[in-house]
Amino acid sequence: MSKTPLKLLLVEDSEDDALLLLRELNKGDYQIEWQRVDNAVDLQLALSSDEWHIVITDHNMPGFDSTAAIKLIKKNNIDIPVIIVSGSIGEELAVESMKSGAHDYILKNNYARLLPAINRELREAQSRKARREAEEVIRHMAFHDSLTGLMNRNQFEQRLAHLYKCSQCEGSVHSLLYLDLDQFKIVNDTCGHTAGDKLLKKLAALMETKIRGNDIIARLGGDEFGVLLENCPLNEAKKIANGFCELINDFHFHWQKKVFTIGVSIGLVTIDKYSDSVENLLSCADLACYAAKEQGRNCVQVYQEDSDEFTRRRGEMNWTARIDQALENNQFCLFRQSIMPLQNSSHNDKHFELLIRMRDGTGKIITPESFIPAAERYHRMRDIDHWVISRAFEMLAKINNPHLHFISINLSGQSLGDETLFDFVSQHLKRSAIAPETICFEITETAAIDNFDIAIEFMQRIKLLGCKFALDDFGSGLSSFSYLKSLPVDYLKIDGLFVKNIIHDPIDKTIVEAINLVAHKANIKTIAEYVESEEIQQCLQAIGVDYAQGYAIDKPSLFIE
Repeated sequence: MSKTPLKLLLVEDSEDDALLLLRELNKGDYQIEWQRVDNAVDLQLALSSDEWHIVITDHNMPGFDSTAAIKLIKKNNIDIPVIIVSGSIGEELAVESMKSGAHDYILKNNYARLLPAINRELREAQSRKARREAEEVIRHMAFHDSLTGLMNRNQFEQRLAHLYKCSQCEGSVHSLLYLDLDQFKIVNDTCGHTAGDKLLKKLAALMETKIRGNDIIARLGGDEFGVLLENCPLNEAKKIANGFCELINDFHFHWQKKVFTIGVSIGLVTIDKYSDSVENLLSCADLACYAAKEQGRNCVQVYQEDSDEFTRRRGEMNWTARIDQALENNQFCLFRQSIMPLQNSSHNDKHFELLIRMRDGTGKIITPESFIPAAERYHRMRDIDHWVISRAFEMLAKINNPHLHFISINLSGQSLGDETLFDFVSQHLKRSAIAPETICFEITETAAIDNFDIAIEFMQRIKLLGCKFALDDFGSGLSSFSYLKSLPVDYLKIDGLFVKNIIHDPIDKTIVEAINLVAHKANIKTIAEYVESEEIQQCLQAIGVDYAQGYAIDKPSLFIE
Protein backbone atom coordinates (compact mmCIF):
# COMPACT_ATOMS: atom_id res chain seq x y z
CA MET A 1 0.00 0.00 0.00
CA SER A 2 1.48 3.36 -1.06
CA LYS A 3 2.06 6.02 1.58
CA THR A 4 0.69 9.56 1.54
CA PRO A 5 3.29 12.21 0.63
CA LEU A 6 3.95 14.65 3.47
CA LYS A 7 6.14 17.73 3.05
CA LEU A 8 7.32 18.74 6.51
CA LEU A 9 9.09 21.95 7.44
CA LEU A 10 10.77 21.44 10.80
CA VAL A 11 11.85 24.48 12.86
CA GLU A 12 14.27 22.89 15.30
CA ASP A 13 17.82 23.72 16.48
CA SER A 14 18.55 20.20 17.82
CA GLU A 15 19.37 17.59 15.19
CA ASP A 16 18.83 14.80 17.75
CA ASP A 17 15.36 16.07 18.65
CA ALA A 18 14.56 16.30 14.93
CA LEU A 19 15.54 12.65 14.38
CA LEU A 20 13.42 11.55 17.35
CA LEU A 21 10.43 13.37 15.92
CA LEU A 22 10.95 11.86 12.45
CA ARG A 23 11.22 8.37 13.96
CA GLU A 24 7.79 8.92 15.50
CA LEU A 25 6.34 10.18 12.22
CA ASN A 26 7.66 7.14 10.32
CA LYS A 27 5.21 5.06 12.32
CA GLY A 28 2.42 6.67 10.30
CA ASP A 29 1.34 6.13 6.69
CA TYR A 30 3.41 9.02 5.33
CA GLN A 31 6.17 9.29 2.78
CA ILE A 32 8.01 12.19 4.39
CA GLU A 33 10.00 14.87 2.57
CA TRP A 34 11.44 17.27 5.11
CA GLN A 35 13.72 20.22 5.76
CA ARG A 36 15.08 21.57 9.03
CA VAL A 37 15.68 25.27 9.74
CA ASP A 38 16.57 27.05 12.96
CA ASN A 39 16.49 30.79 12.19
CA ALA A 40 14.31 33.43 10.55
CA VAL A 41 16.39 33.76 7.36
CA ASP A 42 16.35 30.05 6.57
CA LEU A 43 12.65 29.81 7.43
CA GLN A 44 11.83 32.64 5.02
CA LEU A 45 13.87 30.99 2.24
CA ALA A 46 12.10 27.67 2.81
CA LEU A 47 8.66 29.28 2.76
CA SER A 48 9.47 31.16 -0.44
CA SER A 49 11.04 28.26 -2.33
CA ASP A 50 8.52 25.47 -1.75
CA GLU A 51 5.00 24.56 -0.62
CA TRP A 52 4.68 22.70 2.69
CA HIS A 53 1.89 20.58 4.12
CA ILE A 54 2.72 21.29 7.77
CA VAL A 55 5.18 23.15 10.04
CA ILE A 56 6.38 21.67 13.32
CA THR A 57 8.34 24.10 15.46
CA ASP A 58 10.19 23.89 18.74
CA HIS A 59 9.12 26.54 21.19
CA ASN A 60 12.50 27.57 22.61
CA MET A 61 15.55 28.14 20.38
CA PRO A 62 18.45 30.54 20.87
CA GLY A 63 17.35 33.90 19.41
CA PHE A 64 14.30 32.38 17.64
CA ASP A 65 11.16 30.84 19.14
CA SER A 66 7.78 29.50 17.96
CA THR A 67 6.13 32.91 18.34
CA ALA A 68 8.60 34.48 15.89
CA ALA A 69 8.18 31.54 13.50
CA ILE A 70 4.38 31.87 13.51
CA LYS A 71 4.58 35.63 12.88
CA LEU A 72 6.81 35.04 9.87
CA ILE A 73 4.42 32.42 8.46
CA LYS A 74 1.46 34.79 8.90
CA LYS A 75 3.44 37.61 7.30
CA ASN A 76 3.82 35.44 4.19
CA ASN A 77 0.03 34.95 4.19
CA ILE A 78 0.37 31.18 4.08
CA ASP A 79 -2.46 28.98 5.39
CA ILE A 80 -0.46 26.05 6.76
CA PRO A 81 -0.96 24.08 10.01
CA VAL A 82 1.62 24.87 12.71
CA ILE A 83 2.18 22.46 15.61
CA ILE A 84 4.41 23.46 18.53
CA VAL A 85 6.56 20.71 20.06
CA SER A 86 8.37 21.60 23.29
CA GLY A 87 10.16 19.94 26.14
CA SER A 88 8.26 22.08 28.62
CA ILE A 89 5.58 24.70 28.08
CA GLY A 90 3.26 26.14 30.67
CA GLU A 91 -0.50 26.23 30.20
CA GLU A 92 -0.56 30.02 30.01
CA LEU A 93 2.16 30.07 27.36
CA ALA A 94 0.38 27.31 25.43
CA VAL A 95 -2.83 29.39 25.33
CA GLU A 96 -0.90 32.44 24.08
CA SER A 97 0.72 30.29 21.37
CA MET A 98 -2.69 29.10 20.19
CA LYS A 99 -3.93 32.69 20.08
CA SER A 100 -0.95 33.74 17.99
CA GLY A 101 -1.77 31.14 15.34
CA ALA A 102 -0.54 27.72 16.44
CA HIS A 103 -2.98 24.89 15.72
CA ASP A 104 -1.79 22.54 18.51
CA TYR A 105 1.05 22.05 21.01
CA ILE A 106 2.62 18.76 22.07
CA LEU A 107 5.16 17.96 24.78
CA LYS A 108 8.23 16.01 23.69
CA ASN A 109 7.51 13.33 26.27
CA ASN A 110 4.06 12.76 24.73
CA TYR A 111 4.79 11.99 21.05
CA ALA A 112 1.82 9.59 21.01
CA ARG A 113 -0.33 12.66 20.28
CA LEU A 114 1.78 13.75 17.31
CA LEU A 115 0.38 11.56 14.50
CA PRO A 116 -3.30 12.06 15.46
CA ALA A 117 -2.69 15.85 15.64
CA ILE A 118 -1.03 15.88 12.21
CA ASN A 119 -3.87 13.80 10.68
CA ARG A 120 -6.46 16.18 12.11
CA GLU A 121 -4.69 19.35 11.03
CA LEU A 122 -4.13 18.05 7.49
CA ARG A 123 -7.84 17.24 7.18
CA GLU A 124 -8.82 20.66 8.43
CA ALA A 125 -6.29 22.33 6.13
CA GLN A 126 -7.78 20.44 3.18
CA SER A 127 -11.26 21.52 4.25
CA ARG A 128 -10.15 25.17 4.47
CA LYS A 129 -8.58 24.89 1.01
CA ALA A 130 -11.80 23.47 -0.46
CA ARG A 131 -13.80 26.33 1.08
CA ARG A 132 -11.38 28.91 -0.31
CA GLU A 133 -11.60 27.37 -3.77
CA ALA A 134 -15.40 27.34 -3.60
CA GLU A 135 -15.44 30.97 -2.48
CA GLU A 136 -13.08 31.87 -5.31
CA VAL A 137 -15.39 30.18 -7.82
CA ILE A 138 -18.37 32.09 -6.40
CA ARG A 139 -16.39 35.35 -6.53
CA HIS A 140 -15.39 34.65 -10.11
CA MET A 141 -18.99 33.85 -11.08
CA ALA A 142 -20.16 37.11 -9.49
CA PHE A 143 -17.81 39.16 -11.67
CA HIS A 144 -17.41 37.06 -14.82
CA ASP A 145 -19.52 35.63 -17.61
CA SER A 146 -19.96 31.88 -17.12
CA LEU A 147 -19.61 31.04 -20.84
CA THR A 148 -16.68 33.14 -22.03
CA GLY A 149 -14.89 33.85 -18.74
CA LEU A 150 -14.85 37.55 -19.59
CA MET A 151 -15.98 40.19 -17.13
CA ASN A 152 -19.79 40.34 -16.85
CA ARG A 153 -22.04 43.35 -17.38
CA ASN A 154 -22.41 44.24 -13.70
CA GLN A 155 -18.66 44.40 -13.10
CA PHE A 156 -18.14 46.18 -16.44
CA GLU A 157 -20.56 48.91 -15.40
CA GLN A 158 -18.68 49.32 -12.11
CA ARG A 159 -15.39 49.77 -14.00
CA LEU A 160 -17.12 52.19 -16.37
CA ALA A 161 -18.37 54.15 -13.35
CA HIS A 162 -14.77 54.38 -12.09
CA LEU A 163 -13.50 55.76 -15.42
CA TYR A 164 -16.43 58.16 -15.57
CA LYS A 165 -15.56 59.44 -12.09
CA CYS A 166 -11.92 59.85 -13.10
CA SER A 167 -12.93 61.86 -16.17
CA GLN A 168 -15.02 64.19 -14.00
CA CYS A 169 -12.44 64.67 -11.24
CA GLU A 170 -9.18 64.56 -13.19
CA GLY A 171 -10.22 65.56 -16.71
CA SER A 172 -8.90 62.27 -18.14
CA VAL A 173 -10.26 60.98 -21.46
CA HIS A 174 -11.26 57.36 -22.06
CA SER A 175 -13.33 55.51 -24.65
CA LEU A 176 -16.18 53.01 -24.57
CA LEU A 177 -16.81 50.48 -27.37
CA TYR A 178 -20.12 48.65 -27.69
CA LEU A 179 -19.78 45.60 -29.98
CA ASP A 180 -22.65 43.60 -31.48
CA LEU A 181 -21.79 40.60 -33.66
CA ASP A 182 -23.21 40.48 -37.19
CA GLN A 183 -24.61 37.24 -38.62
CA PHE A 184 -24.35 35.46 -35.26
CA LYS A 185 -28.02 34.46 -35.42
CA ILE A 186 -27.31 32.51 -38.62
CA VAL A 187 -24.90 30.25 -36.74
CA ASN A 188 -27.38 29.72 -33.91
CA ASP A 189 -30.29 29.01 -36.27
CA THR A 190 -28.29 26.81 -38.63
CA CYS A 191 -26.16 24.79 -36.22
CA GLY A 192 -27.82 25.23 -32.81
CA HIS A 193 -26.85 26.91 -29.55
CA THR A 194 -23.91 24.59 -28.91
CA ALA A 195 -22.22 25.97 -32.01
CA GLY A 196 -23.21 29.51 -31.06
CA ASP A 197 -21.68 29.11 -27.60
CA LYS A 198 -18.48 27.70 -29.10
CA LEU A 199 -18.27 30.67 -31.46
CA LEU A 200 -18.72 33.15 -28.62
CA LYS A 201 -15.96 31.49 -26.59
CA LYS A 202 -13.54 31.52 -29.53
CA LEU A 203 -14.26 35.17 -30.36
CA ALA A 204 -13.98 36.20 -26.71
CA ALA A 205 -10.55 34.57 -26.45
CA LEU A 206 -9.49 36.17 -29.73
CA MET A 207 -10.61 39.67 -28.73
CA GLU A 208 -9.02 39.35 -25.31
CA THR A 209 -5.59 38.93 -26.93
CA LYS A 210 -5.97 42.24 -28.77
CA ILE A 211 -6.75 44.63 -25.91
CA ARG A 212 -4.09 46.76 -24.25
CA GLY A 213 -2.76 46.01 -20.78
CA ASN A 214 -5.06 48.35 -18.84
CA ASP A 215 -8.12 47.88 -21.07
CA ILE A 216 -11.17 45.83 -20.09
CA ILE A 217 -13.37 43.60 -22.21
CA ALA A 218 -16.68 42.14 -21.06
CA ARG A 219 -19.59 40.16 -22.39
CA LEU A 220 -22.65 42.35 -21.88
CA GLY A 221 -25.19 39.71 -22.90
CA GLY A 222 -26.09 37.53 -25.90
CA ASP A 223 -23.68 38.41 -28.71
CA GLU A 224 -22.85 41.86 -27.33
CA PHE A 225 -19.50 42.88 -25.85
CA GLY A 226 -18.10 46.01 -24.24
CA VAL A 227 -14.55 47.35 -24.21
CA LEU A 228 -13.20 50.11 -21.95
CA LEU A 229 -10.13 51.85 -23.35
CA GLU A 230 -8.40 53.63 -20.48
CA ASN A 231 -6.66 56.93 -21.23
CA CYS A 232 -7.55 56.61 -24.88
CA PRO A 233 -8.70 59.64 -26.94
CA LEU A 234 -11.11 59.37 -29.86
CA ASN A 235 -8.61 59.02 -32.71
CA GLU A 236 -6.74 56.19 -31.02
CA ALA A 237 -10.03 54.53 -30.05
CA LYS A 238 -11.15 54.60 -33.69
CA LYS A 239 -8.01 52.72 -34.73
CA ILE A 240 -8.57 50.09 -32.04
CA ALA A 241 -12.25 49.73 -32.93
CA ASN A 242 -11.44 49.32 -36.64
CA GLY A 243 -8.86 46.74 -35.60
CA PHE A 244 -11.62 44.74 -33.90
CA CYS A 245 -13.69 44.93 -37.10
CA GLU A 246 -10.80 43.56 -39.17
CA LEU A 247 -9.97 40.90 -36.58
CA ILE A 248 -13.51 39.52 -36.41
CA ASN A 249 -14.19 39.85 -40.13
CA ASP A 250 -11.02 37.80 -40.89
CA PHE A 251 -12.07 35.08 -38.44
CA HIS A 252 -13.64 31.95 -39.95
CA PHE A 253 -15.73 29.68 -37.74
CA HIS A 254 -15.69 26.01 -38.70
CA TRP A 255 -18.51 23.74 -37.53
CA GLN A 256 -19.37 20.31 -38.91
CA LYS A 257 -18.02 20.97 -42.41
CA LYS A 258 -19.62 24.42 -42.50
CA VAL A 259 -17.63 27.66 -42.50
CA PHE A 260 -19.09 30.95 -41.26
CA THR A 261 -17.77 34.50 -41.54
CA ILE A 262 -18.77 36.85 -38.73
CA GLY A 263 -18.70 40.63 -38.66
CA VAL A 264 -19.19 43.16 -35.89
CA SER A 265 -20.90 46.54 -35.58
CA ILE A 266 -19.27 48.90 -33.08
CA GLY A 267 -20.56 51.99 -31.33
CA LEU A 268 -17.89 54.34 -29.95
CA VAL A 269 -18.38 56.94 -27.21
CA THR A 270 -15.82 59.24 -25.59
CA ILE A 271 -15.74 59.32 -21.77
CA ASP A 272 -14.68 62.82 -20.72
CA LYS A 273 -15.64 65.70 -18.44
CA TYR A 274 -18.63 66.47 -20.68
CA SER A 275 -20.15 63.00 -20.24
CA ASP A 276 -23.54 62.92 -18.53
CA SER A 277 -23.64 59.66 -16.59
CA VAL A 278 -22.75 55.97 -16.78
CA GLU A 279 -26.27 55.17 -17.96
CA ASN A 280 -26.09 57.81 -20.67
CA LEU A 281 -22.70 56.53 -21.86
CA LEU A 282 -24.05 53.01 -22.32
CA SER A 283 -27.18 54.32 -23.98
CA CYS A 284 -25.16 56.44 -26.43
CA ALA A 285 -22.83 53.54 -27.23
CA ASP A 286 -25.84 51.31 -27.90
CA LEU A 287 -27.36 53.94 -30.18
CA ALA A 288 -24.11 54.28 -32.11
CA CYS A 289 -23.83 50.50 -32.43
CA TYR A 290 -27.34 50.31 -33.86
CA ALA A 291 -26.46 53.08 -36.32
CA ALA A 292 -23.39 51.08 -37.39
CA LYS A 293 -25.64 48.11 -38.16
CA GLU A 294 -27.93 50.26 -40.28
CA GLN A 295 -24.96 51.65 -42.20
CA GLY A 296 -24.15 48.21 -43.54
CA ARG A 297 -22.64 46.39 -40.54
CA ASN A 298 -19.01 45.54 -39.83
CA CYS A 299 -18.14 49.19 -39.25
CA VAL A 300 -17.58 51.73 -36.46
CA GLN A 301 -19.98 54.57 -35.67
CA VAL A 302 -18.95 57.41 -33.33
CA TYR A 303 -21.75 58.88 -31.22
CA GLN A 304 -22.39 62.57 -31.94
CA GLU A 305 -24.49 64.42 -29.38
CA ASP A 306 -25.76 67.12 -31.76
CA SER A 307 -26.79 64.73 -34.55
CA ASP A 308 -30.48 64.82 -35.53
CA GLU A 309 -30.31 61.10 -36.25
CA PHE A 310 -29.09 60.29 -32.75
CA THR A 311 -31.67 62.63 -31.23
CA ARG A 312 -34.40 60.67 -33.02
CA ARG A 313 -32.92 57.35 -31.95
CA ARG A 314 -32.68 58.50 -28.35
CA GLY A 315 -36.37 59.35 -28.42
CA GLU A 316 -37.12 55.86 -29.69
CA MET A 317 -35.00 54.29 -26.95
CA ASN A 318 -36.91 56.28 -24.34
CA TRP A 319 -40.12 54.88 -25.79
CA THR A 320 -38.92 51.31 -25.27
CA ALA A 321 -38.86 51.86 -21.52
CA ARG A 322 -42.38 53.26 -21.66
CA ILE A 323 -43.53 50.29 -23.77
CA ASP A 324 -42.05 47.84 -21.26
CA GLN A 325 -43.75 49.72 -18.44
CA ALA A 326 -47.07 49.75 -20.30
CA LEU A 327 -46.90 45.99 -20.87
CA GLU A 328 -46.03 45.37 -17.23
CA ASN A 329 -48.67 47.71 -15.81
CA ASN A 330 -51.43 46.99 -18.34
CA GLN A 331 -51.40 50.55 -19.70
CA PHE A 332 -52.31 49.52 -23.24
CA CYS A 333 -55.93 49.58 -24.36
CA LEU A 334 -57.88 48.60 -27.47
CA PHE A 335 -59.90 50.90 -29.69
CA ARG A 336 -62.25 49.77 -32.44
CA GLN A 337 -63.11 51.23 -35.83
CA SER A 338 -66.03 49.96 -37.89
CA ILE A 339 -65.63 48.50 -41.35
CA MET A 340 -68.84 49.08 -43.34
CA PRO A 341 -70.16 46.86 -46.16
CA LEU A 342 -70.66 48.96 -49.32
CA GLN A 343 -72.54 46.52 -51.49
CA ASN A 344 -75.17 45.44 -48.96
CA SER A 345 -76.01 48.37 -46.72
CA SER A 346 -78.85 46.53 -45.00
CA HIS A 347 -76.51 43.81 -43.73
CA ASN A 348 -76.66 43.57 -39.91
CA ASP A 349 -73.33 41.81 -39.44
CA LYS A 350 -70.68 43.81 -37.63
CA HIS A 351 -67.14 44.30 -38.91
CA PHE A 352 -64.42 46.26 -37.18
CA GLU A 353 -60.66 46.53 -36.71
CA LEU A 354 -58.98 46.61 -33.32
CA LEU A 355 -56.42 49.39 -32.85
CA ILE A 356 -53.92 49.60 -30.02
CA ARG A 357 -53.43 52.71 -27.90
CA MET A 358 -51.32 53.50 -24.83
CA ARG A 359 -52.37 55.37 -21.67
CA ASP A 360 -49.80 57.61 -20.01
CA GLY A 361 -49.57 58.22 -16.27
CA THR A 362 -52.40 60.75 -16.38
CA GLY A 363 -54.72 58.52 -18.43
CA LYS A 364 -54.12 60.46 -21.66
CA ILE A 365 -54.43 58.31 -24.80
CA ILE A 366 -51.26 57.99 -26.90
CA THR A 367 -51.69 56.97 -30.53
CA PRO A 368 -49.52 54.21 -32.07
CA GLU A 369 -47.48 56.42 -34.39
CA SER A 370 -45.72 57.66 -31.24
CA PHE A 371 -44.54 54.25 -29.98
CA ILE A 372 -44.83 51.66 -32.78
CA PRO A 373 -41.64 52.82 -34.65
CA ALA A 374 -39.65 52.32 -31.43
CA ALA A 375 -41.36 48.98 -30.78
CA GLU A 376 -40.40 47.80 -34.27
CA ARG A 377 -36.82 49.03 -34.06
CA TYR A 378 -36.18 47.59 -30.61
CA HIS A 379 -38.09 44.33 -31.07
CA ARG A 380 -41.06 44.91 -28.77
CA MET A 381 -43.74 44.11 -31.39
CA ARG A 382 -43.92 40.43 -30.51
CA ASP A 383 -44.88 41.29 -26.93
CA ILE A 384 -47.36 43.92 -28.09
CA ASP A 385 -48.99 41.49 -30.56
CA HIS A 386 -49.29 38.84 -27.86
CA TRP A 387 -50.94 41.38 -25.56
CA VAL A 388 -53.44 42.45 -28.26
CA ILE A 389 -54.40 38.86 -29.14
CA SER A 390 -54.80 37.86 -25.50
CA ARG A 391 -56.84 40.95 -24.62
CA ALA A 392 -58.98 40.82 -27.78
CA PHE A 393 -59.92 37.16 -27.30
CA GLU A 394 -60.72 37.76 -23.64
CA MET A 395 -63.03 40.68 -24.43
CA LEU A 396 -64.69 38.99 -27.42
CA ALA A 397 -65.48 35.98 -25.28
CA LYS A 398 -67.34 38.29 -22.88
CA ILE A 399 -69.26 40.10 -25.63
CA ASN A 400 -70.34 36.98 -27.55
CA ASN A 401 -72.08 39.06 -30.25
CA PRO A 402 -74.01 36.79 -32.70
CA HIS A 403 -73.88 39.51 -35.38
CA LEU A 404 -70.08 39.76 -35.32
CA HIS A 405 -68.97 38.89 -38.87
CA PHE A 406 -65.25 39.45 -38.40
CA ILE A 407 -62.84 41.43 -36.26
CA SER A 408 -59.42 42.44 -37.61
CA ILE A 409 -56.30 42.09 -35.45
CA ASN A 410 -53.02 43.50 -36.72
CA LEU A 411 -49.83 41.43 -36.68
CA SER A 412 -46.35 42.87 -37.17
CA GLY A 413 -43.73 41.50 -39.51
CA GLN A 414 -41.65 40.52 -36.45
CA SER A 415 -44.44 38.26 -35.22
CA LEU A 416 -44.48 36.31 -38.50
CA GLY A 417 -41.15 34.80 -37.54
CA ASP A 418 -42.25 34.05 -33.98
CA GLU A 419 -42.28 30.26 -33.63
CA THR A 420 -44.53 30.47 -30.57
CA LEU A 421 -47.28 32.59 -32.17
CA PHE A 422 -49.27 29.77 -33.80
CA ASP A 423 -49.52 27.84 -30.52
CA PHE A 424 -50.36 31.09 -28.73
CA VAL A 425 -53.27 31.81 -31.08
CA SER A 426 -54.46 28.19 -31.04
CA GLN A 427 -54.50 28.02 -27.23
CA HIS A 428 -56.38 31.33 -26.90
CA LEU A 429 -58.95 30.24 -29.47
CA LYS A 430 -59.67 27.08 -27.47
CA ARG A 431 -59.72 28.91 -24.15
CA SER A 432 -62.07 31.67 -25.32
CA ALA A 433 -64.35 29.42 -27.42
CA ILE A 434 -64.58 32.20 -30.05
CA ALA A 435 -65.67 31.10 -33.52
CA PRO A 436 -62.37 31.12 -35.49
CA GLU A 437 -64.04 32.46 -38.63
CA THR A 438 -64.80 35.73 -36.81
CA ILE A 439 -61.06 36.45 -36.43
CA CYS A 440 -59.20 38.11 -39.28
CA PHE A 441 -55.48 38.76 -38.85
CA GLU A 442 -54.00 41.69 -40.76
CA ILE A 443 -50.43 41.93 -42.00
CA THR A 444 -49.02 44.63 -44.23
CA GLU A 445 -48.08 43.84 -47.80
CA THR A 446 -44.49 44.90 -47.05
CA ALA A 447 -44.23 42.54 -44.05
CA ALA A 448 -45.65 39.65 -46.08
CA ILE A 449 -43.23 40.20 -48.97
CA ASP A 450 -40.20 40.71 -46.71
CA ASN A 451 -40.98 37.40 -44.95
CA PHE A 452 -42.59 35.71 -47.96
CA ASP A 453 -42.01 31.99 -47.29
CA ILE A 454 -42.53 32.40 -43.54
CA ALA A 455 -45.72 34.44 -44.16
CA ILE A 456 -47.22 31.80 -46.47
CA GLU A 457 -46.51 28.97 -44.03
CA PHE A 458 -47.88 30.91 -41.06
CA MET A 459 -51.02 32.02 -42.91
CA GLN A 460 -51.74 28.50 -44.10
CA ARG A 461 -51.45 27.12 -40.56
CA ILE A 462 -53.65 29.85 -39.10
CA LYS A 463 -56.28 29.35 -41.82
CA LEU A 464 -56.43 25.65 -40.91
CA LEU A 465 -57.71 26.81 -37.52
CA GLY A 466 -60.54 28.61 -39.34
CA CYS A 467 -59.27 32.20 -39.09
CA LYS A 468 -59.10 34.67 -41.98
CA PHE A 469 -56.34 36.92 -43.30
CA ALA A 470 -56.25 40.43 -44.70
CA LEU A 471 -53.36 42.01 -46.59
CA ASP A 472 -53.04 45.61 -45.40
CA ASP A 473 -51.73 48.64 -47.36
CA PHE A 474 -52.08 46.72 -50.63
CA GLY A 475 -50.69 48.47 -53.69
CA SER A 476 -47.63 49.98 -52.01
CA GLY A 477 -45.27 47.40 -53.53
CA LEU A 478 -44.02 47.43 -57.10
CA SER A 479 -44.99 43.82 -57.68
CA SER A 480 -48.15 43.68 -55.58
CA PHE A 481 -50.31 41.70 -58.02
CA SER A 482 -47.73 38.97 -58.59
CA TYR A 483 -47.93 37.86 -54.95
CA LEU A 484 -51.70 37.36 -54.86
CA LYS A 485 -51.48 33.90 -56.44
CA SER A 486 -49.34 32.65 -53.54
CA LEU A 487 -50.62 34.48 -50.47
CA PRO A 488 -53.73 32.80 -48.98
CA VAL A 489 -55.63 35.97 -48.07
CA ASP A 490 -59.38 36.60 -47.76
CA TYR A 491 -59.33 40.42 -47.88
CA LEU A 492 -57.24 43.13 -49.52
CA LYS A 493 -57.10 46.48 -47.79
CA ILE A 494 -56.41 49.01 -50.52
CA ASP A 495 -53.66 51.44 -49.53
CA GLY A 496 -55.26 54.69 -48.33
CA LEU A 497 -52.77 56.76 -50.37
CA PHE A 498 -54.76 55.78 -53.49
CA VAL A 499 -58.18 56.05 -51.83
CA LYS A 500 -58.04 59.52 -50.30
CA ASN A 501 -57.53 61.28 -53.70
CA ILE A 502 -59.80 59.04 -55.73
CA ILE A 503 -62.28 61.84 -56.48
CA HIS A 504 -59.70 64.24 -57.92
CA ASP A 505 -56.98 61.96 -59.28
CA PRO A 506 -57.99 59.71 -62.20
CA ILE A 507 -54.78 57.64 -61.89
CA ASP A 508 -55.54 56.82 -58.26
CA LYS A 509 -59.07 55.88 -59.24
CA THR A 510 -57.79 53.60 -62.00
CA ILE A 511 -55.39 51.92 -59.56
CA VAL A 512 -58.24 51.28 -57.10
CA GLU A 513 -60.38 49.86 -59.91
CA ALA A 514 -57.53 47.58 -61.01
CA ILE A 515 -56.89 46.31 -57.48
CA ASN A 516 -60.60 45.67 -56.94
CA LEU A 517 -60.92 43.82 -60.26
CA VAL A 518 -57.88 41.59 -59.75
CA ALA A 519 -58.90 40.84 -56.14
CA HIS A 520 -62.40 39.76 -57.19
CA LYS A 521 -60.93 37.55 -59.93
CA ALA A 522 -58.91 35.87 -57.17
CA ASN A 523 -62.08 35.54 -55.04
CA ILE A 524 -60.75 38.06 -52.51
CA LYS A 525 -62.89 40.77 -50.89
CA THR A 526 -61.66 44.38 -50.92
CA ILE A 527 -61.59 46.97 -48.15
CA ALA A 528 -60.81 50.62 -48.86
CA GLU A 529 -59.00 52.62 -46.16
CA TYR A 530 -58.92 56.40 -45.59
CA VAL A 531 -62.57 56.89 -46.56
CA GLU A 532 -62.92 60.44 -45.26
CA SER A 533 -65.93 61.77 -47.17
CA GLU A 534 -69.29 60.65 -48.44
CA GLU A 535 -68.15 61.35 -52.02
CA ILE A 536 -65.25 58.88 -51.65
CA GLN A 537 -67.64 56.33 -50.17
CA GLN A 538 -70.06 56.67 -53.10
CA CYS A 539 -67.24 56.41 -55.65
CA LEU A 540 -65.92 53.21 -54.04
CA GLN A 541 -69.42 51.78 -53.95
CA ALA A 542 -69.80 52.48 -57.68
CA ILE A 543 -66.45 50.81 -58.42
CA GLY A 544 -67.61 47.71 -56.55
CA VAL A 545 -65.31 47.78 -53.53
CA ASP A 546 -66.77 45.52 -50.83
CA TYR A 547 -66.00 47.43 -47.61
CA ALA A 548 -64.99 50.90 -46.50
CA GLN A 549 -63.11 52.09 -43.43
CA GLY A 550 -62.28 55.64 -42.41
CA TYR A 551 -63.47 58.73 -40.55
CA ALA A 552 -66.48 59.15 -42.85
CA ILE A 553 -67.63 55.70 -41.68
CA ASP A 554 -66.59 55.66 -38.05
CA LYS A 555 -63.94 57.23 -35.83
CA PRO A 556 -61.92 54.94 -33.53
CA SER A 557 -63.46 54.58 -30.08
CA LEU A 558 -62.64 52.63 -26.95
CA PHE A 559 -63.47 48.95 -27.24
CA ILE A 560 -65.86 48.53 -24.31
CA GLU A 561 -64.54 46.03 -21.78
